Amino acid sequence: MNGIRFAEPYYLYLLAVVPAIIAFYVLKQHKANASLRMPGLSPFDGTGLTFRHYLRHILFAFRVAVISLLIIVLARPQATNKFQDVTTEGIDIVLTLDISGSMLARDFKPDRLQASKNVATEFISGRPYDRIGLVVFSGESFTQCPLTTDHAVLINLLRDIESGMIEDGTAIGNGLATAVNRIKDSDAKSRVIILLTDGVNNRGDIAPATAADIAKTFGIRVYTVGVGTMGMAPYPVQTPFGLQYQNMPVEIDEDILKQISQLTGGMYFRATDNDKLVQVYREIDKLEKSKIDVRQFSRKDEKFLIPALIAFILLGLEILVRHTIFRNLT
Repeated sequence: MNGIRFAEPYYLYLLAVVPAIIAFYVLKQHKANASLRMPGLSPFDGTGLTFRHYLRHILFAFRVAVISLLIIVLARPQATNKFQDVTTEGIDIVLTLDISGSMLARDFKPDRLQASKNVATEFISGRPYDRIGLVVFSGESFTQCPLTTDHAVLINLLRDIESGMIEDGTAIGNGLATAVNRIKDSDAKSRVIILLTDGVNNRGDIAPATAADIAKTFGIRVYTVGVGTMGMAPYPVQTPFGLQYQNMPVEIDEDILKQISQLTGGMYFRATDNDKLVQVYREIDKLEKSKIDVRQFSRKDEKFLIPALIAFILLGLEILVRHTIFRNLT
């Protein structure tokens, strides 16, 4: 139990002003002279002191308390007595996402790309202690986000992904090679790539099998996910009348995806709808839960809200008392 600590402790030096304010107030009270002089007090004999006489210093007390509390707020009190034993996964993961035009097919709701982004976001949120990166590919590939533990930034970059950001096509080999390049120098005890696509490799200068060999060389496991319903699906097609959807056969190169996963020690999954896609990511999440280390850390909770609220309440009481009970006093 470490109690309360202050993030900005130097502000506490301002509390030294409080005794000076009190001393000045007391001295001022002793030197106070009546503004109305009377020849004698006999007319007031028997007159008792009212409650306002005893409460006349309450306004000053409120003011001093408010000043003290605001100084404490500036010092940012934090509770550091919460300790947790956390099992770290020690896993680096690169999500590799196909963003080709076919990912706009409507066999998923609202479409394959948006469904994949939604499920990937849930997956990222469920792994707070892993470093995760993001690679996207279609006709070419690039790194949308390097490995990071700042998952808020990662999720924002994931949300910004749209089909058409780069040249269209399906360069599975290039996408996998880019992901391998991003994770190969990691010193994590487990390195994983999750590659999601809905098509057949038709672009790029690196064959998927070659990229898989490179991944194997570096000891990187690759989980491959084929996205698309069985049979036909409504694909976006550009026509003279604008973008329209036409039912076309779903073509996924499952053989190469299975080859990639088997060669690298991963697994291949087929997601035919939103629910199956959720299940796929949950299954991968379970497979990559190897516990390797236990560390202890202190979690700091900001505690400035309570003194701030008390200060505003006391300030409100001072204003209320000044304009009610002491409204005739100056």
